[in-house]
Amino acid sequence: MENKTSKYFKYAIGEIILVVIGILIALQINNWNENRKELSEENSIIQNLYYEFSENKKMYDQKIVDTENAKQTGYSIMNLMGKSEALIKKQNIDSLLFTFLEPGEFRPSENTINDLIQSGRLRLLKNKALKLLLYNWQSQLKDSKVAFERTELKIDNELVPYLSKHYPLKDIDKYGALNWKENTTLKINKYAIFNDIEFENIIDDYLYRVVAAEKSLKRIGTILDAILEETKYN
Repeated sequence: MENKTSKYFKYAIGEIILVVIGILIALQINNWNENRKELSEENSIIQNLYYEFSENKKMYDQKIVDTENAKQTGYSIMNLMGKSEALIKKQNIDSLLFTFLEPGEFRPSENTINDLIQSGRLRLLKNKALKLLLYNWQSQLKDSKVAFERTELKIDNELVPYLSKHYPLKDIDKYGALNWKENTTLKINKYAIFNDIEFENIIDDYLYRVVAAEKSLKRIGTILDAILEETKYN
């Protein structure tokens, strides 16, 4: 009787052990499948980031050119202040003013980053350096937006209102979407602004803001290049 009981207990214990082993194996397989799924999703995220930031890089390169052109044009305008009308007329002032007014704002795509943050999938990225770069990107992008907004405010609140009173905007808009074929026919000495301290001060302050925006933009460029470096091998 004792032998039967002993055999029964041994059999029961063996069954329990087999069940436990089976559960552990199932859990291990499940974890393995989950890890594979997360790894696949992580690779997909990294590929999407690389594609998005590659496109952002193209926009960035063009924006750097536009901002640099606006800056150099600003210096050219400042160098004409107080000069003779004969010297000023040698320059295409209409074109200079148009270029100076067109630095615009850098508006990169943020779809992938926003989706990662809102969905909580940012946790799937195991690359800590990449995650830090993405956080820095968002922070620096906000700073850059503020810097470019300050240039736009200067244009809207001071520069354009000043030019509206002292310079024919039609002549400037020949180079923009309006694409006028002729200058204004109204009589105005548009070169008089180069002897006006108010105009010089507006240009000086606006140029200061453009330079600040360019510096902010270049900081973004450093982060952008680093993100591309971290994502390019996937």
